[in-house]
Amino acid sequence: MADMSTGYWDQVQAADFEVPADRPLDDLTAELTTMLGSTRPEVRDGTAFPALATWIDRGVYDDLLVGLGDGMVAGLSVGLGETGTDSVFRRSFSALIVACCIERDNEEHLLPVGKILDWGDRIAVWFLTETDTRGWVPDKGWAHAIAHGADAIGALGESPHLGAAEHEALLDVLAERLLLQPADVPLAAGEPDRMAAAAMQILRRDTLGTDVLEPWVHRIGAAGNPFSGPVDHDPYARTAAPQAFLRALFVQLSLAPAPPEVRSDLLLVVIEALRLSNAPFLRARTGE
Repeated sequence: MADMSTGYWDQVQAADFEVPADRPLDDLTAELTTMLGSTRPEVRDGTAFPALATWIDRGVYDDLLVGLGDGMVAGLSVGLGETGTDSVFRRSFSALIVACCIERDNEEHLLPVGKILDWGDRIAVWFLTETDTRGWVPDKGWAHAIAHGADAIGALGESPHLGAAEHEALLDVLAERLLLQPADVPLAAGEPDRMAAAAMQILRRDTLGTDVLEPWVHRIGAAGNPFSGPVDHDPYARTAAPQAFLRALFVQLSLAPAPPEVRSDLLLVVIEALRLSNAPFLRARTGE
């Protein structure tokens, strides 16, 4: 379908993604949804995603947002459990569109709380179950499921329907994803930075204090310490993802605009976790 209609969608893109009047919106949406799973980045990233995202942002789907989001959430389970196959594109880009749906609701308050909580549960289950964590796939472009999942969690974090309990749960999901990452499959395409950015979206809600955040940080710090435990394996492989996340969170707390109210205290907690997990590199050197 995507190959046959490339010319059609090129014209839509050239017209600044104005909704075509010659076909029903349902048909256009179904075709774009199929295109989200394309192995061709110009079809998937270049056409399907921006078309759907633009229409969501412009309110085209405001009366249909529940159905669109439900369809994308269903896409999270397509081929789930497969690794190294092309099904990851549909799952990953479905997560991005769900995030767009949630962001639209955050702005316009279109959806009931139960729907957002349902999507949130299903996003979290997928995010922790996803086994294909490739970033850039040669000849096929971005898969980036973990980065896109983080974007969806960040959008959830900004939902007015969620409060402190849900925010704590979302941070725990981010931590668990870091700890789940297999040692032989590094997150090497900026995923820890996207996860830290999602954490900041949650932290900016200012619902959580250091009583909750300190053990969360130190749980990640302990998992990111390559100098603890047995030395019968490469310790850096298994600690790379949590360590990268801590460093990214340090950068975000230090430099990002609109810091959370807890910034100063939390930054001290993150610094302590980094100090403990990088201790050999932080010792003063005496004369040699």
